[in-house]
Amino acid sequence: MFKALLLDNAPNFHASIMQLDESRLPSGDVTVAVAYSTLNYKDGLAITNKSPVVRLWPMVAGIDGAGRVIESSHPDWQVGDQVVHNGWGVGETHWGCLAEKARLKGDWLVRLPSAFTPRQAMAIGTAGYTAMLCVLALEDHGVKPGSGEVLVTGATGGVGSVAIALLSKLGYQVVAATGKASEEDYLKTLGASSVVDRATLSAPGKPFQKERWAGVVDAVGSHTLANALAQTRYGGVVAACGLAQGMDLPTTVMPFILRGVSLIGVDSVMAPLSKRQRAWDRLARDLDPALLERMVMEVSLQDCVAQAAALMAGQVRGRVVVRIAD
Repeated sequence: MFKALLLDNAPNFHASIMQLDESRLPSGDVTVAVAYSTLNYKDGLAITNKSPVVRLWPMVAGIDGAGRVIESSHPDWQVGDQVVHNGWGVGETHWGCLAEKARLKGDWLVRLPSAFTPRQAMAIGTAGYTAMLCVLALEDHGVKPGSGEVLVTGATGGVGSVAIALLSKLGYQVVAATGKASEEDYLKTLGASSVVDRATLSAPGKPFQKERWAGVVDAVGSHTLANALAQTRYGGVVAACGLAQGMDLPTTVMPFILRGVSLIGVDSVMAPLSKRQRAWDRLARDLDPALLERMVMEVSLQDCVAQAAALMAGQVRGRVVVRIAD
């Protein structure tokens, strides 16, 4: 038996911590004893049933996990190996990692970098790994520390917090957009040089505005992304990875054809292993562990349902790490 956060919709939706028999674990060639997991925005949507994230019922929640291999028939993984999992439809179509045990595909796993403990890996989680992918997208498309200001939207969230810490350490001038004025000190501690009210970006705006941003990391979408594009400087780059405001994009082609702005979509769920490994290697090099710790709230598995509701209500900043063992 093992403990897990199980989501079910029969007869009505409910989320609860349950003891499950190991025989119910799905197919996979690696079984992991999960030490830590985390709550991402997608986990919040699933656990609160605010969006049709779950495609197969019942479902064990949790798209991220870090722990130790306890069984393996995969050639790359041996019993005792420390691993990290992010994405791949886990928690949506395959039982996830908000559980004491998870059975996964070895091809989905990344070796835990020696720089991180399992807890730190989950403090990073999909949100932080996505932030690193966004930073790499800016770098790969020519945005340098001396290029000008870089805007980070949704700044107090998981992606935003890690993106600010990374960009600041790399020498970029970071401007954080948030609706939480009380969090200005937190954002500046992470490395933001200044903070702007998200209201200046979240309302409908002109399709072409005064140039400001050399680069943007956007986890918000909708009007916020449209305004960020309209304000991006000639040849600038916008890395888009989220839809907290909405999945629409009410903009025009003008930033693209008159200023040569590049909009780069950043996906973390199905990213190939080479891209994942590159991101984790850079996180190990470029993320300050002390700043990472300042972003973290640790909760127990038992607390996950309440914390997911708080996350969806905008009452959580930074990263929520879930301690699996009591």
